[in-house]
Amino acid sequence: MLYQIEFSRQADRQFRNLPSQIQQRLKSRIDSLSTTPCPHGSEKLSGVDQLYRIRVGDYRIIYAVEDNRLIVLVVKIGHRREVYR
Repeated sequence: MLYQIEFSRQADRQFRNLPSQIQQRLKSRIDSLSTTPCPHGSEKLSGVDQLYRIRVGDYRIIYAVEDNRLIVLVVKIGHRREVYR
């Protein structure tokens, strides 16, 4: 089953403000979440229910998986120094 990918307003804005080369790398990784929502290398964030992160170079994608609705919600996207603030 394929999961539907959705972006929060914040994640959408953060994604659009990145350079196009970085956007392409992140987009391919985000698209792969539709088939495998918890791929090898993803980590569950401690202290927060249902949030995961994947690394793409120096950038991080923070997302939630809603298994009952088959949705991957991208919550935040940013450089590793800033994304956890």
